[in-house]
Amino acid sequence: MTYSEDKKTKEISYSSALSKMQFICSRQEKCCSDIRKKLENWNLSYDDQDKIIQSLIDDKFIDENRYTGFYVRDKYKFNKWGRIKISHHLKQKQIPESTIMEAFDSISEEIYEENLEDILSSKMRSTREEDPYKLKAKLYRFAQSRGFESNLILRNIEKILHKDE
Repeated sequence: MTYSEDKKTKEISYSSALSKMQFICSRQEKCCSDIRKKLENWNLSYDDQDKIIQSLIDDKFIDENRYTGFYVRDKYKFNKWGRIKISHHLKQKQIPESTIMEAFDSISEEIYEENLEDILSSKMRSTREEDPYKLKAKLYRFAQSRGFESNLILRNIEKILHKDE
């Protein structure tokens, strides 16, 4: 048996799983889907998984609103991601749309656009494209890959290209 096979079939008791999850959640924000994946790897029954997750929620180890708020602020501030990319990643973690929208309300629209302008300006300085149409296309694709909205991207590309004039 290989190490990875051994790791996948690891079994653990209910009480041990609960205490490990409490420790993990006390050290770092987690959402229910992250915890569920971990518990599934430990081959716990679905009933035990549900009980552990409910216990973690009841004891405030897991709070989806708190998790989403931290996730949005971190990805926006440190990774320079836009709303689309952040939202997509949170939806993959089965976070409700209403919770995601509530977390986005904590981001200032002005700072959000300044962030986009900064990453576009930085990309423009590092790009050696002479053709203005190809430059715009590169900048657009770059900002889109970071998860920013099309209308904001186009407006900010125009803004930074006309700054020098």
